Amino acid sequence: MIPVLLIALPIFSGLVAFFMKGQSVKSWALLSSLAVLGISVWSLFSNASLLSYDQAWLPSIGSRFNLVMQDGLSKLMCLLTALSFPLVFISTQQNNSNQSPQFFALMLLTQAGLMGVFLSADALLFYFFWELALIPVYFLCSIWGGEKRIAVTFKFFIYTFVGSILMLVGILSLYYMQGTPSFAWSSLTANASKGIYPNWAFWLFFLAFAIKMPIFPLHTWQPDAYEQSPTPVTMILSGVMVKMGLFAVIRWLLPLFPKASEQFAWVIVCCSVIGMIYASLLAIRQDDIKRLIAYSSIAHIGLMSAVIFSGNASGMSGVMIQMFHHGINVIGLWIVANAIEQKLGTRSLSEMGGLAQKAPSLSILLVVMSLANVALPLTNAFVGEFLMFNSLFKYNIWLTAVAGISIILAAVYTLNMVQKVIYGELNTLTEKATDTSFNVNFSLALIAILIIVMGVYPQPLLDLTKDAVTQLFAQQ
Repeated sequence: MIPVLLIALPIFSGLVAFFMKGQSVKSWALLSSLAVLGISVWSLFSNASLLSYDQAWLPSIGSRFNLVMQDGLSKLMCLLTALSFPLVFISTQQNNSNQSPQFFALMLLTQAGLMGVFLSADALLFYFFWELALIPVYFLCSIWGGEKRIAVTFKFFIYTFVGSILMLVGILSLYYMQGTPSFAWSSLTANASKGIYPNWAFWLFFLAFAIKMPIFPLHTWQPDAYEQSPTPVTMILSGVMVKMGLFAVIRWLLPLFPKASEQFAWVIVCCSVIGMIYASLLAIRQDDIKRLIAYSSIAHIGLMSAVIFSGNASGMSGVMIQMFHHGINVIGLWIVANAIEQKLGTRSLSEMGGLAQKAPSLSILLVVMSLANVALPLTNAFVGEFLMFNSLFKYNIWLTAVAGISIILAAVYTLNMVQKVIYGELNTLTEKATDTSFNVNFSLALIAILIIVMGVYPQPLLDLTKDAVTQLFAQQ
């Protein structure tokens, strides 16, 4: 029942939003997202009978409409998705793009697609929701994006389309390799233990998921897409949608191809570590605050990708909670970037300075977000990053030494951003700035509370994901 509500409610609200007029659509979208958040929180305390739904969908080919909150990972990703949309809607009330009913309708449909990805227990249904999450984003970017939106959106489409085709070929290949054709997750993973799935099928799935994360060298679509997309869409892309790739690797790739995952782990870990350093160095060179955050995100995702293939249970726990924490933290950074752009009309760091004098509350909250971005102890990102580096150390000490350089680089580009934005002297642009609105401060304050509380007491999330880690390593 709960999985159906998490998908049906945003679909219904999105379809209604298409026909609404005036400013009421903003309240409608916010109320819908808050209702979804309430249902997601409800799922954390519900019994198993409410956490699954299974009905015939395409019985002739063995596909069912099967939605399951299998474990704490599914619950955590649904909670991240449910929490992100209210934060985005509240903090971007003043954005010009947020004046159209169609904008909110497409955003809500995106939420439904994301929920479906995290809940599907049928491979064909998983593919359906994977595409459903991407299609609204394509229109959001191409209609409300920046000046280069057409070229950037086309590039984004090509990358994601190729990835989707590869995954579909992989799903159909696995389907026909079985003695009793079925798209059910349980059936596919059961046959995986028999070794009937070849290594080339592993790469079909991995490339599709790697494009979505993205990891080096398949990352080139991301900075441009983040820069040109309307900021609310960028928040969802960076905070939630890239987690689709990480989630898919954990939920589908590792259980389906345990031997291939171990065999090719060194290739993926090396590419991920290279991407961490490469993205961090590029972040240092950025003057556009949106591109800086984009490259920072690539570096963080690279670490998670490397640790997933390191084969360590504690590291996997770190990845799972870090997926949630990174989503919250990066949305906080995007809220700050959006507020600055709305106030100053620029994203160039070289044109900023002295905002601490004009916007003290925004400056304090930016510091909190920045400290979380560098995983300072007592912030939420510290525990997950510590577990991940500890896991990588057990896998290969030399790769850990190289990856550890990214910690220093992250401090360089993050603190350099803080210095350029809030310190220094006022200039002709920043001297007219005012402090941020209540909506922005409220959103950032909620995120700051989560950062501190989860940094001081991370045990609830570790307990929530424990069953997912246990189940994953029992299958291998």
